[in-house]
Amino acid sequence: MLLVVGQIVRPHGILGEVVVNVRTDDPAERFAPGSVLVTDPGKRVAPQVPPTLTVETVRPHQGRLLIVFDSVYDRDIAENLRGVLLCVDSETLPPSEDPDEFSDFELVGLAAVTREGEPLGEVIRVDHAPASDLLVLRRPDGRSALVPFVKAIVPEVDVAGGRVVLTPPEGLFDL
Repeated sequence: MLLVVGQIVRPHGILGEVVVNVRTDDPAERFAPGSVLVTDPGKRVAPQVPPTLTVETVRPHQGRLLIVFDSVYDRDIAENLRGVLLCVDSETLPPSEDPDEFSDFELVGLAAVTREGEPLGEVIRVDHAPASDLLVLRRPDGRSALVPFVKAIVPEVDVAGGRVVLTPPEGLFDL
């Protein structure tokens, strides 16, 4: 599964440098010189967008990164990369050493159940809100539901078992 770690916003200057919005908690590793990033397959319809980009140089700039990719040495080539999502393959990532830390891709697809085993739905994505992360569930009736991803409501995550156990407060799914 491809995980988005950044998005090219626009060119910066005339020498091929691009502005990148970071979407990872480990930008130093993901965008280190020599790192190879997969480009979003949806943007590869343009022949100017290669399947991978290799980071040549990187520097911080106003909360974003300025990056030069190998073979992108002028503004015209950089302009063709505008909006491209930068990804890594989830299989290349090492597992977290923290038992209470999960990547989005580990949670998507897990069955949501009560402590008694009653099905509540399936995790279809994780939204990152300011207060807490939210599990987005597809309920058995097809509706969506947002569940705060906090220990009080999600006391157990069993990735190997394919489920998350929820103790939803009364009325959570009535919205």
